[in-house]
Amino acid sequence: MPEYAGYGTGRRKSAVAKVWLIPNGSGRITINEQSPLQYLRRQHLAVIVTEPFEATGTADQYDARCIVLGGGLSGQAGAVRHGIANALVDANPDHRAVLGPAGLLTRDPRVKERKHAGKRKARRGKQFSKR
Repeated sequence: MPEYAGYGTGRRKSAVAKVWLIPNGSGRITINEQSPLQYLRRQHLAVIVTEPFEATGTADQYDARCIVLGGGLSGQAGAVRHGIANALVDANPDHRAVLGPAGLLTRDPRVKERKHAGKRKARRGKQFSKR
């Protein structure tokens, strides 16, 4: 079992990610035992995951092991990004000065609005028929 440099939890929509940072790594990220591009299947989502490492310049210092549950691929990518940022602060509190202003430590509060009675979706009304 490797020693962990930091641990962080990330959340986005209904996805939750648990992230462990392994010191003296090569910048390898695994999400549910797969590479980010293999798991998320979209290049722009794989890039989102690496943003905290690029902001702090620590991509070659740590490996990240992530377990993510719930939500869709977009929410899971945001949750992993949030978890990596929190784990970097746990590993080195000086990173807060970089990650905070970049908005990577803030949990995105936007979630799907519930369906309301008499509507087809949350805000979409019934189709009007004149005749």
